[in-house]
Amino acid sequence: MYNVIQWVFLAIFFPVLALMVLVKRKYRGRILFRLGFGIDHCARSLSTGTPVIWIHALSVGEVSSCQTLVKAIRNAYPRGTVILSTTTRSGEAYARNILAGSVDLFLPYPLDILWSVRRVVSRIRPDLFILVETDFWPNLLHELKIRGIPSILVNGRISADSFTRYKRFKWFFLPMFKAFKLITMQTENDCNNMIELGVDRHKVLKLGNLKFDAVMPGDLSGQIKDRSSFGIPDHKTVIVAGSTHAGEEEIILRVFRKLITEFPDLFLIIAPRNVERGKPVTLLARQEGFIASRRQEPMLAGGNLLVLDTLGELAGVYSFCDIAFVGGSLVQQGGHNPLEPAVFGKPVLFGPDMNDFLEIAQGLLNCAGALLTRDEAELFEVAHRLLKDKKMREEMGRHAAALVAEQRGVTARHVEMLQTIMGEADN
Repeated sequence: MYNVIQWVFLAIFFPVLALMVLVKRKYRGRILFRLGFGIDHCARSLSTGTPVIWIHALSVGEVSSCQTLVKAIRNAYPRGTVILSTTTRSGEAYARNILAGSVDLFLPYPLDILWSVRRVVSRIRPDLFILVETDFWPNLLHELKIRGIPSILVNGRISADSFTRYKRFKWFFLPMFKAFKLITMQTENDCNNMIELGVDRHKVLKLGNLKFDAVMPGDLSGQIKDRSSFGIPDHKTVIVAGSTHAGEEEIILRVFRKLITEFPDLFLIIAPRNVERGKPVTLLARQEGFIASRRQEPMLAGGNLLVLDTLGELAGVYSFCDIAFVGGSLVQQGGHNPLEPAVFGKPVLFGPDMNDFLEIAQGLLNCAGALLTRDEAELFEVAHRLLKDKKMREEMGRHAAALVAEQRGVTARHVEMLQTIMGEADN
């Protein structure tokens, strides 16, 4: 039924898709590749090293989560072949930037059309497929299963909204979950939810959250930056609003306007989650009267605001900021990773919607490493309090960094589990 509906959909929308491919160059190569064209050339360029391990990460967030795992797999299998696929262009660009030395082949994730999936699987012939967190597709998982290729879900999480959706459409999701040889979840609650959905409890393990290891200082030491490299004077007090979404920048700019009247040496960095929004966010800031620069352009003299519209530099600005606000949380986007500033010992602020990072957010709140700001008024009040109290900022930062340090070892547990599965496959 799934494939029948899919073909009907394609028949209806094929003219639109074809026009997009012909008119817009940015879609041309990627869509054709996702259909399976071009995979032959890529497969021929691969080494013959075994095992062949295919890892899939949906976008930037999932790539960030699995980066230490990818590097650890490369270290565990130096003669093997590591393939990393992503669904989004930004995810692939970010992966190429941080994992070039650990991955043999970067691929756009194939569209879940049966012949595309079969073509890609036949050409790369993986010994193991690893899915990071989410992006479930029936045809691929079914094809891997019937070919006897083990697939594993790592760093799984189930938010309250997702759990409701999975239960409502259990007939669709449960067969996919059952196709995995093993599922590793972030928390005990995630495990219980997966088991309640009908997955065999012996297949479900709690191994912790890979995001903790992904932000270890040793991994990010090369990204620690000095504010002068961004054109920001040393005497400035820097607030970073990271991974922001539409609707949040307006709030942040209004709060910044109030704060800067009392703290004239304040400097704001806004890092939109989608870097392609850099230009409109900059225009918005300028319309509000700020001297705003874009990272991709020369810094404007006398500026007090920078829009970070580049990939791979958010950790760098978190490393030297004085206060960090994590976006996607004042609007209904589920929040983003609060560990990214926490690892650098920074006080963390976030809004009420941290559904995608509930355990981490609650852990930071419990250890006094973060503060919840429910709305614009609270964001102003909390930021104002922190700007007046340097000791409070430093204490919060120490608590945040300590929480991250306590959670080491998640990657090592995953690699041990993967080696066990690979050993079973060899026997």
